[in-house]
Amino acid sequence: MIGYLSGPVTGNPDYKRQFAWAAKQLTRMGYDVINPAALSRVVPIEELSYDTIMEIDMLLLSKADYLIQLPGWENSRGANRELGYALATGKIVVSLESLLKEGREQAYGPTKHF
Repeated sequence: MIGYLSGPVTGNPDYKRQFAWAAKQLTRMGYDVINPAALSRVVPIEELSYDTIMEIDMLLLSKADYLIQLPGWENSRGANRELGYALATGKIVVSLESLLKEGREQAYGPTKHF
């Protein structure tokens, strides 16, 4: 199964680092993920319109099995569009936090909540 990272990009100067960190953590845990923030490595995104970039992102999301929401997704127009698409196409939606927590629990046993 393949996950697609979704989170705030526009107005977030640190988005590439945040997406890369999430991708690295999840990959280490055995997940396969699509990191749309790495798109600039293969596509000249600075030459493309917002709508064209979103078209590419939606195509990538269409190839994923589930959507992974990064912190701050709620305040992102693009991440909300991705969520709507994911829900409309029956994809699983999970938070990055829940996947990281699950990995910690598998490695160390259930965590205690106080």
